[in-house]
Amino acid sequence: MASNYEGYKSPLSTRYASKEMQFLFSDQNKFSTWRRLWVWLARAESTLGLEISEAQIAEMEREISNIDFEAAAAEEKLTRHDVMAHVHVFAKQCPAAAPVIHLGATSCYVGDNTDLIVLRDALQLLLPRVASVIARLSQFAQSYKDQPTLGFTHLQPAQLTTVGKRACLWIQDLIMDERALSRCLEDLRFRGVKGTTGTQASFLQLFNGDGQKVKQLDQLVTELAGFKKAYSVTGQTYSRKVDVEIVGALASLGTTVHKMCTDLRILASRKELEEPFESTQIGSSAMAYKRNPMRSERCCALARHLITLFSSAANTHATQWLERTLDDSANRRLTLSEAFLSADATLLTLLNISQGLVVYPKVIERHIAQELPFMSTENIIMAMVKAGGDRQVCHEKIRVLSQEAGAQVKQHGKDNDLVERVRKDPYFSPILEHLDTILDAKTFTGRASEQVDDFVEEEVRPVLARYTEALKNVQDVKLNI
Repeated sequence: MASNYEGYKSPLSTRYASKEMQFLFSDQNKFSTWRRLWVWLARAESTLGLEISEAQIAEMEREISNIDFEAAAAEEKLTRHDVMAHVHVFAKQCPAAAPVIHLGATSCYVGDNTDLIVLRDALQLLLPRVASVIARLSQFAQSYKDQPTLGFTHLQPAQLTTVGKRACLWIQDLIMDERALSRCLEDLRFRGVKGTTGTQASFLQLFNGDGQKVKQLDQLVTELAGFKKAYSVTGQTYSRKVDVEIVGALASLGTTVHKMCTDLRILASRKELEEPFESTQIGSSAMAYKRNPMRSERCCALARHLITLFSSAANTHATQWLERTLDDSANRRLTLSEAFLSADATLLTLLNISQGLVVYPKVIERHIAQELPFMSTENIIMAMVKAGGDRQVCHEKIRVLSQEAGAQVKQHGKDNDLVERVRKDPYFSPILEHLDTILDAKTFTGRASEQVDDFVEEEVRPVLARYTEALKNVQDVKLNI
């Protein structure tokens, strides 16, 4: 048993990513998809007139999932070629079909087409997760659309906003991510049957120069794989620009998650808002009282890794020479899987956070009370002018009182007493009966509440409408670690 712990295992598999996403990038899925591709190729070639029997195809179909991984590893050690290793093992399992396995194809027929199938399936798995986070945050935004809170610019207190309006900023970024990932899925095509340099020369030879049949073959295999279209032109591989677009969209999702979870961490430090914290959870091994935002911190950590993967995809595309070079292979084995596993883990954690966010209105109100007197000075000046006062005189009065109150806060650590100073100054007697109304925090949030309603109606609901069925099945996410 000790040997199970003596080799490296990715924490994306052991700690973070879902079983569903891990399966998509598993050897079982990869190599059984290779075999499906060989079956689809044989079936299409048979349909178009090549001498491939139904018995041969049936033999291959029976062995699709019955992969001898040890035999394939031993074969690859001899041949130094992963595709031919699996061709040989598959052929031994399917002796009748052996002569027609991989007929006319190049390694990228199985390699690239499998990658495209996995990318499609992985995008289809991720998109409902994005929608689930959007749905939960939109509920949160509507619940707290009227809760005033300090806005911050330059990380300094600024004009008030609402808790719900701030959440809409996060949702807006997620909607952009949903759009980008949907676009990647919609634009994704199949490589199809293109041959060694993309010219389909081997298939043209198989069909005795009948170019129309080669086009039909390409379309048949594409449809069998569940795609509507194949790329019209390829080199040996599909363009690695496709990887750049997809990993770029995932990396962009990473920036969204990092920004949102950084905001949550800042707000948690102010005790205004908290992520879920379980009854048995320990925040610190030394400081037993701590409630650290470990979920948000995990999201930030995974998101940073996700963001960095974009440079790998971009550099791989940039350094592909002519029709293809193999220096993409090892990099893509890491980049594509880790990008999706990281995105999956991040979204699951983010959904868990969004399902259990806790707001502390009393703490928020205390923080507002410390800053609002300064923010309200312009409203006080306007009220005095309406009551017949001189704007310049009032401005000077407020300036002096504000400086005195500021000194109490900064030099003596006391509460902001500007309002009390205003109440005690006879100059402001004309507006004292209206002062509480002037200082009502809700009068400082502008159209924030209405903006939340408009945003949810105009921007959020049309997106969520595309995921109605998926959202019916969303359950509370429980993190294993």
